[in-house]
Amino acid sequence: MFPAEPLTVRDCARPKFRKYSGNKGAVWLFLCVVWPRCMYMNCSRFGQPLLHQARYRSRILSSDAASVFHCLVQGQGPKLPLSFSSPPTHPALRRRFYVQSSAAISKPASPFHRQLSRSPQTATRADVLEPASSLWSTRSSRASLAPPPNNTRHLPVRRYSQVTKMTVNNFTKKHKVTVIGSGNWGTTVAKLVAENCAEHPDTFEKDVQMWVYEENVTLPKDSKHFDASIGEQPQKLTHILNTYHENVKYLPGIPLPHNLVANPSLVDAVKDSSILIFNLPHEFIGNICRQIKDHIAPYARGISCIKGVSVTDDKIELICNYVSDALNIYCGALSGANIASEIANEQWCETTIAYNTPLVDRRDENGRPVGNGESNDHTKQLTPLPLDYPPLDHDEWSLLFSRPYFTVSMVSDIVGVSLAGALKNIVAIACGYVEGHGWNMTAKTAVMRRGMQEIIRFANEFFPGQIEPRTFWEESAGWGDMIVSCTSARNWRCSKLAVERNLPIEEVEKTELNGQKLQGISTTREVSSFLRAKGAEERYPVFMAVERIIDQEIKVEEIPKLFK
Repeated sequence: MFPAEPLTVRDCARPKFRKYSGNKGAVWLFLCVVWPRCMYMNCSRFGQPLLHQARYRSRILSSDAASVFHCLVQGQGPKLPLSFSSPPTHPALRRRFYVQSSAAISKPASPFHRQLSRSPQTATRADVLEPASSLWSTRSSRASLAPPPNNTRHLPVRRYSQVTKMTVNNFTKKHKVTVIGSGNWGTTVAKLVAENCAEHPDTFEKDVQMWVYEENVTLPKDSKHFDASIGEQPQKLTHILNTYHENVKYLPGIPLPHNLVANPSLVDAVKDSSILIFNLPHEFIGNICRQIKDHIAPYARGISCIKGVSVTDDKIELICNYVSDALNIYCGALSGANIASEIANEQWCETTIAYNTPLVDRRDENGRPVGNGESNDHTKQLTPLPLDYPPLDHDEWSLLFSRPYFTVSMVSDIVGVSLAGALKNIVAIACGYVEGHGWNMTAKTAVMRRGMQEIIRFANEFFPGQIEPRTFWEESAGWGDMIVSCTSARNWRCSKLAVERNLPIEEVEKTELNGQKLQGISTTREVSSFLRAKGAEERYPVFMAVERIIDQEIKVEEIPKLFK
C-alpha cells in the first residue's frame, strides 16, 4: 500500500519537478496535507472529489510517482518498483502511517532507501491507532480544492473511520539472532548486531542470544563492578554479563547493549533462531556443530566470522562450507580489516560479507519464491526460509551488521573471502617474526607481497574457478585485511614478541591472550600438512617456512633465502 514514510516532492518528483516550478505550492500542499487527510479520514464530501485530483495532479509528477498514486487510489500496490533516494526532511512527515494488509511490500534496503513492490491484493484489515485529531488538525469542510477534470472517471475510494496503521510488510515473524562465541571478537560482533536488532524491531527480535562458555571470574577490588557483599569470590561470567552488561574478561571497559543476553546453554541459545553467527576458534567448530545439529531450526541461515579452514591430509574445507554440510543449512562468511578492540570502541572500519543467496530463498517482486530446494552448488537440498519471515538477502544482512562505525560490503565470493581471511594469518606471523628480528618495513612488505601471491596461488590451485580475483585486490577481506593483520593484529604481535623474548610463540600466546587462541598457529600447521600430502611444498615457501620457525626447525634469519 504505502511507503514507510509519506511521499514528498523531494522523494519522488525531483528529476522532473523543476520545469513545473509554477505548481510547486499546489503539489506540495496536495502531497503533504490534503491527500493524507482524505486517505486517512472518513470524509466523503472532502475526500471523493479530491481523489479525482490525484490522477490530474500526477501529470506533473514523475511517471513512477504517478503510478503510485493511481494504484493507491485503487487499493493496489504500485505497478513499478520504486526507490526513494532520501527520507522526508520535514518533521511533520516523519510520523509513520501504515495499514496492515496482505499486500507484499518489501523491507527498506537501508535507512535511506525505500523499496516498494507490486502487490496483487488489497488490504483486508487494519489496526486502529489513536484518534486522528491527535495527528492532524481539524479537517476542512470544503468539498474540494478544485473540481476534477471533466474527463476523469470516478475512482473507488477506500475509507477508514479512524487513522490506521499498516505494517511495512506482511511478514508475521521476525528473525531471532544467536551469536555463538563470546571472545573479544565474538562479543564485539554481538554488540553491533544487538544494536541493530534494537533499531529494527520490524525485522529482528529485539533480544540477541550470545552463547558463552561458562567460566568463573573474580572481580578485583578496583573494578567498578566489585560487590563488597560477594568480595573476591568467583562469579559466573554469564551472571556478570547479564548483570553489568560488560564482558570483563574478554572485552573489558566496553558497555554492551541490554538486549544482548548471555546464555551458558548452547542448545537453548540456538533454539528457534533463524540466524546463527559463528565466532569462535575454528578448532571447536566441529564439536559445536555436533551439539546443535538436532536443535536448530531447519531453515536457519548462518554467517561465519571465523578466519580459518578445516583441513585433513587429503581435503581442505572452508569453515562456512563445513557448517553448511554439518548442519544442512546455508552459511556465508564475514572477513575484513577488523580489530575487535577498535570496533568495540566504535572506531570506523569496513568489512566484507560473502553471501550468495540460496536459490530456494530468492523471491520475486511479489514476495513469491522463485527457486527450488537446491543450494547454489546443487549438492544438497535446503529447507526454504518460510515466507512469513523477511527474506535473507544482501539487504537484510547489511541491515543486521552495518553500523555508522562499521561499513559492510556485500559480495558473493565466499571462497575468496574465506581463504583470504584464513591464510593471511600465516603471513601475519611471518611479518611478526621479521619485525621482531629488527628488519625494517621494506622487508615486511616483501613478505606481504610474496604471501599474497601464495594465497592467490593456493585459491586457484585447490579451488579452481571458484574465486573472483577482485576480492583480493578491492575488498576489505583482501589486501585491507592483510595490511592490518601484518602490522597490528594478534598473530603479528605474538610472533614479534616471541622473537624479542626468545620464546616459542605458544608460550607468548598463553601469557598475552588471556586464554584465547591464535588462529594463525593451527592454520599454519594444518595448511602445511595439507601441502606436504599434495607434494606442493616448493610452491609455497612462505607457508612452509612459518611452520618450521614455529617448530623451531629454522631461524628467522633464513627467511631471505626463500626469495632467491
